[in-house]
Amino acid sequence: MNTAATYALWTAYFLSLFFAVFWLLTLMTEPPKLKKVRLRILPKVSIIIPAYNESDRIAETLRHVVRLKYPKEKVEVIVVDDGSADSTAAKVREAQQRWGESSIQLISQPNRGKGSALNRGLQRASGEYFVCLDADSLVSRNALREILPYFSQEDIAAVLPALKVEGKGGNLLQKMQQYEYVVNMFYKQIMARLDCVNVTPGPFSVYRKAVLEKLGGFDENGNLTEDLEMALRLQKHHYKIVQILDTQVKTLAPKTFKALYRQRNRWYKGSVLNALRYHKMIFNRSYGDFGMMQMPTKLISGAVTITVVLSMIYYGLKPLLVNAYNLRLVDFDIWTYIKSWTLNMHILDLDYSILFVGMVMAAVSVYVLRKSHRTLKEKIFNKGMVPFISYVLMYFIILGIVWMGIALDLLMGRRQKW
Repeated sequence: MNTAATYALWTAYFLSLFFAVFWLLTLMTEPPKLKKVRLRILPKVSIIIPAYNESDRIAETLRHVVRLKYPKEKVEVIVVDDGSADSTAAKVREAQQRWGESSIQLISQPNRGKGSALNRGLQRASGEYFVCLDADSLVSRNALREILPYFSQEDIAAVLPALKVEGKGGNLLQKMQQYEYVVNMFYKQIMARLDCVNVTPGPFSVYRKAVLEKLGGFDENGNLTEDLEMALRLQKHHYKIVQILDTQVKTLAPKTFKALYRQRNRWYKGSVLNALRYHKMIFNRSYGDFGMMQMPTKLISGAVTITVVLSMIYYGLKPLLVNAYNLRLVDFDIWTYIKSWTLNMHILDLDYSILFVGMVMAAVSVYVLRKSHRTLKEKIFNKGMVPFISYVLMYFIILGIVWMGIALDLLMGRRQKW
């Protein structure tokens, strides 16, 4: 590799280790005690479910919502069908017949995007708290009673539950995502210690409705990640976002690489575009650790991932290309080449600097995996040894492919819709 590429690789290694060490040091500090208030009078809550072609999942989602342990007269469920081309609306009407129209309201509109669907629900909502629930997510029965007490201060605008992948089964790709979600929840818990939560995801994020109305609702201008944009807007206006692990919401993980690629491409691309949109917060001390650490990470993480994955591909393919070139010199006489091949490697030929960095990163990864599973009370090998090894060895490369696709999309000006 040339000098510039070597510098890029070492810069990526340094940044990866720097951010990893920073968050691990944060983990070792005393966590702030989250205050809870006693709810003498339970407030009214509006649960908004934006749906686009969700006929396969919407009925199960609604079943979990109506089973919430919360007074029925204090829960308002609003499904906004955003121009679905399937039988989503029909499934909702079936649910209305089963549980009553007073429990579930249906609003239909032409396809305008998730931000528009959420705002339509916000206009109709009459509750003190506004809950966004993706149509493919399943909420635990005690979710509202466990989340609402954390709105103990007026500057707390949102409280988020822990997200997990639904079920213990699924294919290999889904099992790898189960590891990813556990690790991500662990990191979000650490981020919350420094008020650095950067996304209020669709599965059952609970907001103060008055704050959403004050900030003008969700972005409808083709934003790929309206939940992340809202989190950045809350941070910009110095509101607090609380991440808890008391209650869990399960969401469906993509089954195929194509579906995973589209989902993560939208997520990460939206993260980059929104970070650029809120660029004035980057390295801005008035936003504390969020401005100094979290915002720069949004722009740096993709470049670091691409650099590391390309270097892994380079070092992996280089010996194969050398052997292919040598085969060409003997007119691809494989048998002659094998007979003349000798093991010509010395221990001093190894690049110990790269081996050292790799060992350190591997050690950090193992620690994070163990700590995150212990924190979320999950067994690290309950998904099997093959998914665990596949996640450790392959998942980073999969995400690297996604980031390379994003870089290409941004260069060519390609964007996808909800």
